[in-house]
Amino acid sequence: MIEITDPFNTETIHPADAAWEKLQKMEDLEVNYTAASSNALSATVEFFSHDSPLKKAAEHGGRPYEYRKQQVDMALAVAASFEDGKNLCVEAPTGVGKSFAYLVPAIYHAMAVHRPVIVTTETITLQEQLIRKDLPLLKELTGLNFTYAIAVGRGNYLCRKRLSLASGDRKDEFLPTAMFEEDIDKLVMWSDSTSSGFYGDLPFSVERNVWNFVCSEGASCNGPACRFFRSCFYWNARKEWDKADVLVTNHALFFVDLKIRAVEELENTPLPNHSAIVFDEGQSLEDNAAKHLGMYVASNQIKGFLNRLYNPKNGRGLLVRPGENSLVLRTTVDRLHDLSTVFFDQFAVLLENIPDKCLRIRHPGRFEDHLSEALEDLERRLKDYAEDQEEEGQKDFAGEILAQIERSMTFRESIRDFIAMGQSDTVYWIEEKKSPFSGNIVIELYSAPLQVAELLHKLLFSRPIPTVVTSATLAVNGSLDYFCKRTGFANGDTLLLDSPFDYEKQVKLYLGKSMPQPSDPQYNESASSAIKDFINFTAGRAFVLFTNYSMLRKCAEILEEYFRHSPWKFFRHGDSLGRTGMIEEFKKCGNGVIFGASSFWTGVDVPGEALSNVIITKLPFAVPSHPLTEARCELIQKQGGRPFEDYSIPNAVLMFRQGAGRLIRSKSDTGIIVVLDPRIVTKYYGRLFLNSLPKCPIVYF
Repeated sequence: MIEITDPFNTETIHPADAAWEKLQKMEDLEVNYTAASSNALSATVEFFSHDSPLKKAAEHGGRPYEYRKQQVDMALAVAASFEDGKNLCVEAPTGVGKSFAYLVPAIYHAMAVHRPVIVTTETITLQEQLIRKDLPLLKELTGLNFTYAIAVGRGNYLCRKRLSLASGDRKDEFLPTAMFEEDIDKLVMWSDSTSSGFYGDLPFSVERNVWNFVCSEGASCNGPACRFFRSCFYWNARKEWDKADVLVTNHALFFVDLKIRAVEELENTPLPNHSAIVFDEGQSLEDNAAKHLGMYVASNQIKGFLNRLYNPKNGRGLLVRPGENSLVLRTTVDRLHDLSTVFFDQFAVLLENIPDKCLRIRHPGRFEDHLSEALEDLERRLKDYAEDQEEEGQKDFAGEILAQIERSMTFRESIRDFIAMGQSDTVYWIEEKKSPFSGNIVIELYSAPLQVAELLHKLLFSRPIPTVVTSATLAVNGSLDYFCKRTGFANGDTLLLDSPFDYEKQVKLYLGKSMPQPSDPQYNESASSAIKDFINFTAGRAFVLFTNYSMLRKCAEILEEYFRHSPWKFFRHGDSLGRTGMIEEFKKCGNGVIFGASSFWTGVDVPGEALSNVIITKLPFAVPSHPLTEARCELIQKQGGRPFEDYSIPNAVLMFRQGAGRLIRSKSDTGIIVVLDPRIVTKYYGRLFLNSLPKCPIVYF
């Protein structure tokens, strides 16, 4: 048994990367950091003192109080960041209690300056924890009458106007199939009893493709002019957002808001003006920014849009009314169905002989734009049709037509940009996938900005509003430099906290020194054999983490007979049970085994004995041939860097830390981490992976 002798340094506090040149600050409302803000800092210090309300609450509940220095250090750093108007990047390992460490100063600060603090997270699980557990408890502990709310995209709210259309005398035109009508009837009854109209509060199951026809959407919304405005679920929620001291949201809506603020249309932002931002689960900040600041169009989106207008297979859609205008429009839509097939077929043909069905597009004008001109013609005709509907007193129905015009414009602009490759410092690519719902082949067009660091530096970290970025895993080899450089973090400080857990006693690390290399044809067989041995060793209770579905499927096939006769309950990522349902069943059964791909490496919390074994099948290097990875590496090389050392390794280390971090979630947890990939021992970069884990005993096999 060998111990790691050089655990990473966890006491570093250093300035953010000074190489980032200060860009012109985006015009925004200034926050007055006065004595009120200083009072907020003092209140935070008092809350986390040795006579903390947390201690009283623990004693009242008959539990011993645990003073966590790491939590106090983070809370004071966050409070100081808010007071000084500076940014902060902080790694807070699991067990630190980081949500309280940022929520407490956020509450005091928001109340002091009379402007909300935005808290944005990646997972629904964390959002619900903050709203349903942490904030209510803090309201009780602080004795403050602060307000809080959750802000999500408007598509999560029921629209009374659209529901009336779906259940009215024109439902044959509004709904794509009669099969939806039973669910619509349930929603009508629910709308009379619910106060929220929120999808997450539904007491029964409704598929998203049904919900999408009755949810709130911006394009068809009449705002105050709508007859349902006073009782509108979305706008009533917006009022709560505007009144909240702490507003919890998700990264997707946050970046929508950020994009709008980038063009200074402040009156159109979904989120209220705020005094500070906390970006939790920040390990994916770069990829989230690339995704939400980029472009995406898929063949099934276009097909769904056209079928919404008129589906020639079942004769339903918004344009089925008798009349010459609607007849001409149906003919136009028929033609667009054909043009859409021709348009996406040119990409499908190109992908036929590409094994991973993914291809980077390097030069503009390579493809024919069969759609833009026809979509523009459709928009003109739909505008006339909408005016006819209004003249006939069908204002609500006209709003639906206008919404389709806006969708068409968005598709048209995206397609034109993709064909022309109109954005500089942007990578464009195409992918072919199989729809998980229909099983049909879907062609997807993507673009993503390459200079994400510069964009975030300008749009996020150079604003006169302090931004705190935090996660359990941000550091590589004991340094936050890589994360700061990739995200453009500047104008603030960084803080690395150590773990409150005793990994030397709680964890044993098994390294597959004798395993074949992952490139060996026998690797899957060897990995499957090792997986079986370690699952038997811990009596199930294991996550087996894969870097791709191909290896996951092959290992599942090899071990199919084993699992059929074993006492362990087997779950395979990609089967009918979704991730959330799979995790719940895993927790209940007590001896489960999950084979999981990328989404199981992060954001999954299973404390206790139900999870005692995390098996990492391969070091999680990004596929080097993926267009986004390839383009990022090319840019690094162009700038004089070394792509593998400067990007591939540190990026894999962060993902590796995320995966290993699934195991220990409390001070009472124990278990093993197994790394089958021998490169962690045999390659020079293996030490970086090991150095990024807390010190614990090692066993080689």
